[in-house]
Amino acid sequence: MQTDNFFENVTTATIIASIVDLLIVWYVIYLLITVMKGTKAIQLIKGIFLILIGRSISNFFDLTTTTQMFDTVLEWGFLAIIVIFQPELRRALEQLGRGSLFRTNGNTSSTTEEDKLREAMVKSVRYMAKRRIGALIVFEKETGLKDYIETGIPINGNITSELLINIFIPNTPLHDGAMIIQGNKIATAASYLPLSDSSKIAKNLGTRHRAAVGVSEVTDAFTVVVSEETGNISVTYASKLTKEISLEELDELLKTHWSILPPLKEGGGLFARK
Repeated sequence: MQTDNFFENVTTATIIASIVDLLIVWYVIYLLITVMKGTKAIQLIKGIFLILIGRSISNFFDLTTTTQMFDTVLEWGFLAIIVIFQPELRRALEQLGRGSLFRTNGNTSSTTEEDKLREAMVKSVRYMAKRRIGALIVFEKETGLKDYIETGIPINGNITSELLINIFIPNTPLHDGAMIIQGNKIATAASYLPLSDSSKIAKNLGTRHRAAVGVSEVTDAFTVVVSEETGNISVTYASKLTKEISLEELDELLKTHWSILPPLKEGGGLFARK
């Protein structure tokens, strides 16, 4: 009789809600594993599972003291997880804020790759700013920069701080002009950009700053400029020039404006996306 009442209370809506609820839980677990994959968190998760198994075994054999010990570990484990997993949790929240946590791009290590490339970028800018080595770096976004890429010297190289610095060393063949970044590759160096005619640009700013503003007026590119006179770091985006930013601010701006795109391959023009 009770079984009959149970099935009478089960409706199609209840079944659908239960399935959706289960799918959401599994998807959240999948996202957490995706964020933590390739990090030390995976090893720590294995340790937590071993603790849970040990607790179950000790409870099965009625080992009172051992069970209490495991209970104490689990009770304080929540705080320990927050401390131990702090980098992974921070990265997950950053992805959630950018809306990229729910974006499937087929590359589960893209965030780690982006962090490494951004670190290389900040490291090279720090080196050049300290030594007053002039630099002009343009990051392609939605608007293609093919016209400007074709004016430069093809590089199609991986982004490393050493390569970035060497390209802008004074009196070398590639130090003049702009470096253009496409996705996770250095597409070209020594490229020519349009100069801005804006009267709002200070007279003491040189050609690099005018070129950075110029390209931001006609595209959605994000540009980083290092002044060879002062070593100050500036950025341009949407026709706006922001001067004298710190390395911490640069790092945050790179997180906002620079997303890793598919690698480049030859063909379809100078470079084309896969």
